[in-house]
Amino acid sequence: TRLRSDFWVAAYLRRVNRDRVVAVLRRRGAAEAGAVYVKLDRLDGRVALFGPAPAAEGDMLEGDGRCFLRLHRGEWIDPADAEVRLARAIGVDGDLWIVEVESRDGDAGVAVLPV
Repeated sequence: TRLRSDFWVAAYLRRVNRDRVVAVLRRRGAAEAGAVYVKLDRLDGRVALFGPAPAAEGDMLEGDGRCFLRLHRGEWIDPADAEVRLARAIGVDGDLWIVEVESRDGDAGVAVLPV
């Protein structure tokens, strides 16, 4: 079974902040099943954007099975481009969550499936 989105986000924020990485909730979505998006900011003008992987692919993982896909071709994108993509995603799904992580080493602390 899959954890509710609100529980997963709370645990994720606690875990990454415990590891001395700054993570904040930017947008609260639907508590039970809202899609979670993670914006990773390297603090050097480069960001990455991760969104939910299709459920069938997430079944490959144990536990909650929540995993992510990079939502752009290159490894990093411009922060303004990430914001445009997030605005588009909100337009499609108003129930989504957005978590922003600041990590100079580029680790968002989530399972990312290879493209």
